[in-house]
Amino acid sequence: MHKYAGILNSFAQKHVLVIGDLILDQYIKGSVSRISPEAPVPVVLQEQLFHTPGGAANVANNLSSLGARVALVGRVGDDAEGVLLKAVLAARHIRTDGVLTDKRVETILKTRIIAHHQQVVRVDRETVDDDPDNAFYMRSVAPFIKKNFSHFDAVIISDYGKGIVQSALVADVTALCRKKKIPVVVDPKVEHLKFYGPVTSITPNRKETENALKSLEPDTRRALGIGSTRLNNMKVVFESGKGLLKYLGIDSLLITLGEDGMCLFEEGKEPHHIPTRAREVFDVSGAGDTVISVFTLAIAAGATRRQAADIANHAAGIVVAKVGAAAVSPEELVRSLKEDKA
Repeated sequence: MHKYAGILNSFAQKHVLVIGDLILDQYIKGSVSRISPEAPVPVVLQEQLFHTPGGAANVANNLSSLGARVALVGRVGDDAEGVLLKAVLAARHIRTDGVLTDKRVETILKTRIIAHHQQVVRVDRETVDDDPDNAFYMRSVAPFIKKNFSHFDAVIISDYGKGIVQSALVADVTALCRKKKIPVVVDPKVEHLKFYGPVTSITPNRKETENALKSLEPDTRRALGIGSTRLNNMKVVFESGKGLLKYLGIDSLLITLGEDGMCLFEEGKEPHHIPTRAREVFDVSGAGDTVISVFTLAIAAGATRRQAADIANHAAGIVVAKVGAAAVSPEELVRSLKEDKA
């Protein structure tokens, strides 16, 4: 039996709350055989149209795919896309009573047009509202979280910068998690870096980490031992990650590095680099959602941060070999872990 068997077997017993910006992903797939006479662009003959959960909803989808119970908190507009997103989530056994309607916004819709396995164009429809007076949070989001919080074993905050994640929300949720002693992990937006406070971990990718480093004053970077804002080699990654961990004052930091794998930083420990498991890469969209889902679920199931990062790395290697924002099944994860003889 694999060393992680007990952790994986505990996934189905965990109940996770996901809070964040919800997106409906629409895919139009087809073929191209000619160029438009109206403009020098390909004409895609539609063959398939389907919808999947995006943004924080894709995080919830990953958790549900691994057998966990999931409650999702976010907002949709009062429109057909909001109704459709709720239906898509319900079909994946994701609890949607925390998916709240806000008449001030449209449901975020991302339409990807794909021909012959190649994305031709992406069309985004979105309204960003930062809820400046915290009215929507106080009226709708906070009551739901407080009423249901006792059920959860972990919390993920998935911040896509579309307005739902504000400082009051993060402060309240972090305090509840600390009191209950459950992990709270954030997929961060650099503009909100100081929102996150004493969370369990954040999981930025390389570009997000570089942007976070650039947002610091040069004197602050020097004091933290950060010599560069470009993560172009592992020595710089180690220095920058240790400095950023100290600056944020959080328990741990997991930086995903694409083809270079990921690197885990924990207070009082040396950085831990994990090489990528990906054999082939078709699509990296949604890989970050997979990483934060598996990393958090594994911690909730009793894994150490290093074990959780290793399991998440296997999951990321699986999902980038799929087209579109996809989820990992327990069977795929078990198979990947069994192949690892380390």
